[in-house]
Amino acid sequence: MTQHLQPITFIFVIFMTCLSCSGGDLNLFSIEDDKALGEQVDSEIQASTSEYPILDQSAYSEAYNHLERIRDAVLNSGQVAFANEFLWEVHIIEDDETLNAFATPGGYLYFYTGLIKFLDSEDELAGVMAHEIAHAAERHSTDALTRTYGIALLLDITLGQDQNTASDIAVGLASLSFSRNDETDADSKSVLYLSNTDYDCTGAAGFFEKINGESQPPEFLSTHPSPNNRVQNIEDIASDLNCSTNPSGNNYQDLIDSLP
Repeated sequence: MTQHLQPITFIFVIFMTCLSCSGGDLNLFSIEDDKALGEQVDSEIQASTSEYPILDQSAYSEAYNHLERIRDAVLNSGQVAFANEFLWEVHIIEDDETLNAFATPGGYLYFYTGLIKFLDSEDELAGVMAHEIAHAAERHSTDALTRTYGIALLLDITLGQDQNTASDIAVGLASLSFSRNDETDADSKSVLYLSNTDYDCTGAAGFFEKINGESQPPEFLSTHPSPNNRVQNIEDIASDLNCSTNPSGNNYQDLIDSLP
């Protein structure tokens, strides 16, 4: 007797088969879903003032102008997927002890003052920003959140039907764990993005070189490829693209001085 699968079961089997074939990176979210999820999580982050003390844009307009100028240079490179579809809103978190940056789905970008002050040049910050933009543009953020929370729950959040989980995601987003493949891809994309700008296309390597000398590197790096391997990968991609590694020469101190 022929056994027929129920439609939902059939779809689930196809989904699991495709997920296995894709190495776990199958993304069933639409671009609009990414944007809606990012908007929901961003609103939770904005409300979590103790976890994320975000600098007021009007009070620190100069600092925001610097970051938005760097963002625009990356987005105008012509290499960023969804450069015109995602919002790409920049926020600065006042926390000098944290060396981190992160992005939500849909392109909301967050940078800690600790990271900005830790870096030595605008080229390095551009490299880190390009890396975070890649996580959103290549939809790594949605991939990682799907693995952690599941598709159904995330879709509920996009519809505003699960604020508790949205709050949990907001609190944990800064330490969201990406796969090694996604991290390597974001590193590579950072070189590609900067290759069409005035920045040193290996800018992200400066961060990894410097962080490798820290006695207590950030916890989020513990499960990622080693800094030395990442620097080598970035330099190899730059060589393949034959892009400029000359520093832009922009005065980074102006940005530092504009922060609290």
